[in-house]
Amino acid sequence: MTRPTLADPSAEATASAVAHEFAATLQRGGDTTDADEYDRWFADDVLWGSPYGLVLAGYAPLNSVHHRLMDAVKHAPDPEAPAQGAPASVFEVVAVQAIAPGVIVTQIRRRALLEGGFSEMALYVLVERDGGWWLAAAQNTPIKPT
Repeated sequence: MTRPTLADPSAEATASAVAHEFAATLQRGGDTTDADEYDRWFADDVLWGSPYGLVLAGYAPLNSVHHRLMDAVKHAPDPEAPAQGAPASVFEVVAVQAIAPGVIVTQIRRRALLEGGFSEMALYVLVERDGGWWLAAAQNTPIKPT
């Protein structure tokens, strides 16, 4: 059996630009603790695998969780202390592939800026629909210090 190559090199530049724009939106949402901005690209039927094994289906329940987590950060007693939920971090695009017309798979690292903060690697599936890009699915895995 011959294994196919799924990535389309001719779509690489567009895929990279879309992944970087998506990461920038996550960054803005995290920096401003704005759950609606953070979730702006999420499709109504998004599938989300949390770094703790929970699976959420649908924008509304996921957005509610993100509001709760970001509200906890906004109201934390010590803004410099590592917070549970949405700690200060940097989103970095690690890898991108356009695997079919209108489908991008990207890995984005969330790197904590504060010692003891939360870092993770996420795999995102972005789908082009009606002239825009939407997050169809995500799987987040915590990065443990070695």
